[in-house]
Amino acid sequence: MFIQPWDATIDATEWRDWFATTDAFGVLVVNNRDPAQAPLVLPSHVTLADGELLLHLTRPNPVWPHLEASSEVRFTLTGDYAYIPSYWRARAGGPDEDGVPTSYYASVQFVCRARIVDEPDGKAEILAAQLADMQPEGGYAEVAVDQAPYGRMLPGIRGIRLQILRVEAKFKYDDHNPVDHRERVSDRLDERGRGLDAGAAMQQRRRVDAIGEWKTHRGRA
Repeated sequence: MFIQPWDATIDATEWRDWFATTDAFGVLVVNNRDPAQAPLVLPSHVTLADGELLLHLTRPNPVWPHLEASSEVRFTLTGDYAYIPSYWRARAGGPDEDGVPTSYYASVQFVCRARIVDEPDGKAEILAAQLADMQPEGGYAEVAVDQAPYGRMLPGIRGIRLQILRVEAKFKYDDHNPVDHRERVSDRLDERGRGLDAGAAMQQRRRVDAIGEWKTHRGRA
């Protein structure tokens, strides 16, 4: 993922803070063993725990031989995205039609080493961690190898532990443009109010508060 300097994370905690606000739903990308064929892309929820991403997939999934053959895989999450029309980005005082459109978004990509988990206790541990993460209010049965309903379902899945090797995070919200420009776009996102516009406006305002004018911020770095 190409990351301009002004789209990079502000500090080491930014992507973690953003991740915590998401539904943690993304795609696992695995190289195809046949280089002439497209990679495998698998949508899934994940749980972040102690430097690993935890997930599980059904046993009949065709990904397993490709996953076993891959030294590295990627898991990517993208959110708080919005299309920004050309006329929103025209220079102040210039004609609207001279503006150039863009997309705003936050994206975090994890480059990982995968370990497949087939032991019943190991799969139960992954399921229990994901339930505690995704459903903290409870309302589910204990996850145990020898108890229904999960015990009898464990043979139908395989667990995956993705050891995080590095993280690539991008927050693309026009941070290289003047503050008044970014504030104007945030207001228009609020006015339009469709899709994830509110989230994109919130991310842009958060970055404005943290960065201010990019040239000044860069000078302090």
